[in-house]
Amino acid sequence: MKNFARLDRLPPYVFATVNKIKMDARRAGKDIIDLGMGNPDLATPQHIVDKLTEAAQKPQNHRYSASMGITKLRMAIADWYKRRFDVDIDPETEAIVTIGAKEGISHLILVTIRPGDVVFTPNPTYPIHPFSAIISGGDVRGIPMGPDQNFFENLMEATRQTWPRPRVLTISFPHNPTTEVVELKFFEKIVDYAKEHDILIIHDFAYADLAFDGYKPPSFLQVKGAKDVGVEFFSLSKSYSMPGWRVGFCVGNSEVVGALARIKSYLDYGIFQPIQIASIIALNGPQDCVTEICDTYKTRRDALISGLSRVGWEIESPKGTMFVWAKIPEKYIKMGSVEFSTMLINEAQVAVSPGLGFGEYGDEYVRFALIENQMRINQAIRGIRKIM
Repeated sequence: MKNFARLDRLPPYVFATVNKIKMDARRAGKDIIDLGMGNPDLATPQHIVDKLTEAAQKPQNHRYSASMGITKLRMAIADWYKRRFDVDIDPETEAIVTIGAKEGISHLILVTIRPGDVVFTPNPTYPIHPFSAIISGGDVRGIPMGPDQNFFENLMEATRQTWPRPRVLTISFPHNPTTEVVELKFFEKIVDYAKEHDILIIHDFAYADLAFDGYKPPSFLQVKGAKDVGVEFFSLSKSYSMPGWRVGFCVGNSEVVGALARIKSYLDYGIFQPIQIASIIALNGPQDCVTEICDTYKTRRDALISGLSRVGWEIESPKGTMFVWAKIPEKYIKMGSVEFSTMLINEAQVAVSPGLGFGEYGDEYVRFALIENQMRINQAIRGIRKIM
C-alpha cells in the first residue's frame, strides 16, 4: 500500500513549504497579503452567471454530457477562433472541450507518449507542463527560459544533444511564470522546427487575452502548417474570470484531437452541461468584460511595478499574463527563492511564489500574482519596504 510508483517520480511540492508558513502566520493573527497562487479574485461576469443559473433549472441539463463537449460549444469555439485569429476550426474533428486546460494537457500527454519518451518544456514553467510527462512515464528536458535567455537557440542546442529524439514540445506564450511574449515569427520557426524533427507541439494559450501596452498575443494556429504539427489549448479561467468553473478546450490537429477525445471517452463524461451552455455565452456574447478584466490586471501591474521601484526593487513591466516575474534583490539572491519567500511572509507579511517551484532555473526569482486589489498591493509595498 505504500508503494505508489507514479508518485515516487514526483519531487516534494515546493509551494507546500511556503503555503504552510503562510497559513501558520495567518493562524497567528498576521494579515498576510497573498500574491502567491494565481487564483483570480475577480467575479465572473454577471451575464455568464445568469446563463448558468437559467440552464441549471432545466432537468434535461442534469444528465451526463458528451466527453467531447456539446456541439454548440464546439461551434462557438470555432467561431471565436475565426473572429479572433482568422483561423478555421472544424468543430467536429478539430475541437474538444476539456475540464480546464490542465486536465486536457495531462490527458493528452498520457495518450501521446510512452514510458521513456522525451518531452521538452521551458524551465521555469507552469508545473503541469513537465509533471504531466513525468506522471505518464516520460523523461523531461527543461529548456532555459527567461529574460536573459534565447529560448529558441536553447531549444536547438537541446535538440542536438538529446537522444532519443524528443517526441513533444510543450510551450506557452504569454508565459507563466516568466511573462515572456513572442511574435508570430517565433511560431513560424517552431512549426518549421517541428516538421524537421517530427515533434508534436502543444501550445498552452491560457493568457491569450491578458496583454498590455498594445501587445496582441498571436495564436500558434495562425501559422501556415501549424495544424500539421500541433494543437493549442485555451482556458476560460483568466479571460472570463471563470477559474472554478473548470472549462477549456483544445483545437488543432485532428488526429491529436481525436486521440484526446478517445482517451477522455474512457475517463470522463464531460463538464456539467449548464457550465458548457454558459461558456457559449461567454465566447459568443459581449467581450467588453474581457477588456475590463484585462484593464484591472494592468492597473494592478502598474501599481506593483511602480511601488516596488519606489522602494528600490526594479523590475521590467510585463506585457502579458496576470503575473510579475521578479529577480530577487541582489543582497538576498544567495538565499534562493524559497528562503527569500519565507522571509517576505515573516518580515513583510507578503506571500509570493518561489521561482524554484517552476523549475531549477527559476530559483533566483519570485512570482507575484496580481490577485489583490490596488489598496492591498500598496499595503504589500509598505511591507516590502521594511526589508529593502
